[in-house]
Amino acid sequence: MRITDILRPELVLPALDSEDKASTLREFSRALAERLEGAHTTESTIESALAAREKLGSTGVGEGVAIPHTKLPGLTSLVAAFGRSKKGIAFDAIDNQPVRLVFVLLVPEDSAGAHLKALARISRLLKDNDFRRSLLDGTDRESLYEAFVARDAAS
Repeated sequence: MRITDILRPELVLPALDSEDKASTLREFSRALAERLEGAHTTESTIESALAAREKLGSTGVGEGVAIPHTKLPGLTSLVAAFGRSKKGIAFDAIDNQPVRLVFVLLVPEDSAGAHLKALARISRLLKDNDFRRSLLDGTDRESLYEAFVARDAAS
């Protein structure tokens, strides 16, 4: 699976404003709802679904990374958004460190294997120190998206 199959350039947020988990989920929900069509993709629906998933356990996986994900009824394909925080976000990560890289994944309700493959791919990418550094050093939306394009091409 290629990340660029599910991540569109307009859903790369190079400068997240949020400082905590709840406002981060809200910021992503707003961005996703503005760019997705359908009754089940309202800002409040997306935010509620992501928040409910976080109650099961934090998706802050450590090393400055969080991968919030949830299933949504009405989606027909996987949708992703990526954001970067310069100052760091209090996200209840497993290592108790601030999160600076956030990759959100919205999954069709009836999806099984595809979303697990996507989560595995995202996790592998974001565990790579050099790739994380390239995302932290990117200057704008285009350079961040191009980092994903280059990594997809190399894999």
